[in-house]
Amino acid sequence: MNRRDNLLRFLRLGLLGFALFNLLWFLLALLLDSRALPLPHQVYAVLPKALDAGLAGHFAASLRRVLIGLGVSLLIALLVGIPLGYRPRLGRLLSPLIYFSYPIPKLALLPVVMLLLGLGETAKIAVIVLILAFPMLLSVRDAVRGVPHEDYALLISLRATFYDKLRHIILPACLPAVLSSLRVSVGIAFSALFFTETFGTEKGLGLYITDAWARLDYLQMYFGIVTISFAGVIMFALIDLTERRLCRWRNNSFQDF
Repeated sequence: MNRRDNLLRFLRLGLLGFALFNLLWFLLALLLDSRALPLPHQVYAVLPKALDAGLAGHFAASLRRVLIGLGVSLLIALLVGIPLGYRPRLGRLLSPLIYFSYPIPKLALLPVVMLLLGLGETAKIAVIVLILAFPMLLSVRDAVRGVPHEDYALLISLRATFYDKLRHIILPACLPAVLSSLRVSVGIAFSALFFTETFGTEKGLGLYITDAWARLDYLQMYFGIVTISFAGVIMFALIDLTERRLCRWRNNSFQDF
């Protein structure tokens, strides 16, 4: 199947998912018959009003925070997770610290982060990083741990450097785990962002949604929620396409997609 066929299939499945989502929404709205759950076409009809209310600026601010948070979290995961997985002794030494820190509910640290960093962009991004970095780090560490020692044997016999091992074995072994972790992290990042943007924020989808909710403007509120959903879907799609391109040896795992 060539690239064009893959793209067409991807688009067809995306449109099918969108149609099913709206059908379920439509049926649920009819069943509840409540002003609190409007029909899909009523929500989509407020697009001009939402743009006049500055939705594009809110969307850009939220997307920037999510992308920076994902990027910083990924960098931390690679810089810390690879050494922990490659050096078992180092992993055993630091694992107790990771296991102790990981269960702490990161959103509970929001007041602490804001006291230390203020109410600006840095605090919001820091909360996203606190939430995402740990699971991504553990995914990378476990992926590196899972590489059989025999895979290194040929490079060792050729007097390969650590950089050679990193390039030809470690990073390819980590890539599927990293992409899977990114896919999960997208939803978590937007959830965390919604919470953090309700404090000291001038722009952001979290602010847009809570402001509409406070004014009982349910159509605008739902349009903000739909906007977050579309942003997540687009990022999911980009991650899936990246996985298809960079992890060609795993193409069989995509047969049902």
